[in-house]
Amino acid sequence: MKEMKFETKVIHVGGEPDPTTGAIMPPIYQTSTYVQSSPGEHKGYEYTRSHNPTRTRLEECLASIEGANHCLVTASGLSASSLIMHMLPKGSKILCGDDVYGGTYRLFSKVFPDIHHYKFVDTTNLKNLENEISDFKPALIWLETPTNPLLKISDIKAISDLAKKVQALVVVDNTFMSPYFQNPLHHGADMVLHSMTKFINGHSDVVGGAIMMNSQELRDKLFFYQNAIGPCQSPFDSWLVLRGLKTLAVRMKAHEKNALEIASYLENHPKVEKVVYPGLKSHPQHDLAKKQMKGFGGMITFFLKGGLSESRLFLENVKLFALAESLGGVESLVDHPAIMTHASIPKEVRESLGIFDNLIRLSVGIEDVGDLKNDLEHALAKVN
Repeated sequence: MKEMKFETKVIHVGGEPDPTTGAIMPPIYQTSTYVQSSPGEHKGYEYTRSHNPTRTRLEECLASIEGANHCLVTASGLSASSLIMHMLPKGSKILCGDDVYGGTYRLFSKVFPDIHHYKFVDTTNLKNLENEISDFKPALIWLETPTNPLLKISDIKAISDLAKKVQALVVVDNTFMSPYFQNPLHHGADMVLHSMTKFINGHSDVVGGAIMMNSQELRDKLFFYQNAIGPCQSPFDSWLVLRGLKTLAVRMKAHEKNALEIASYLENHPKVEKVVYPGLKSHPQHDLAKKQMKGFGGMITFFLKGGLSESRLFLENVKLFALAESLGGVESLVDHPAIMTHASIPKEVRESLGIFDNLIRLSVGIEDVGDLKNDLEHALAKVN
């Protein structure tokens, strides 16, 4: 039989009917422990912190759609990031993209700086990055592509090739694209990280993280720390993500279709200074986006003409776009990174990156696009 397509994998890999009862939807194994026939003799499961059949199904499905041999799911995206940091030998050097999720910046700059050495650089500038890799000699390079919130795109293959010269691992946070639009392992990355809270689950009702990789050695190291520290995902949350995954392909197509139309609308709006969306020809890395991604996703960043007062007026007048942190749900969300998701980044650092008070981030949902544009038009009309 030929390999299944993505749309089939999300429904059938890990979603096989229950072998005991024939139930089309596998049951949730809501249990903490498992009976052993003799000390050390069991059916592959001992304790749910270590393994759980529901979580196993989810990991199988995620590995399949990301094109990975292995997957580990965790209690949150940040717990997945923490596991990778714990796996590295003390004193490791990490070269990280300068425009990353605020929680990632906080984790690296406030939680782990006494354990590892971090340097934040622009990973879209390959020439400069090559010099940084040669001089800094990192053990790991951390990429977000597209970045959060400026949607800058890094060349995964080129950076992975540079990393191999100094035997550095490459981790790609693929949250914004999901496995549907981008597969970093195919471009040479060693690990892929997702906040499953976002597009993978897609319904704003679960918090979770995932790490996918091909290396058995990396998988075993990460599993040791996951089991030892304990940031595993609960059986019920794993079941919810399995349910959300079934519609990932159709959701991502709808997110992208709506986002492209809204990005084009905003780009021509007189009260908008600038729009950043990988699917627009005006995006500085549009050609790279077409090369390493299968689509452009549902995230848009734009800059209003004005400052904080204009941003507040806009944000207080949207109705369908809910003013909330997070992203990737079926419902549309709007975020003010400087005050909300990236508030943990010092103001001078934010502004040096281009995260100003007039920057607005949209997570475009799958509602009727006409309704969404009407909502934006209503809010923009309130801006002086």
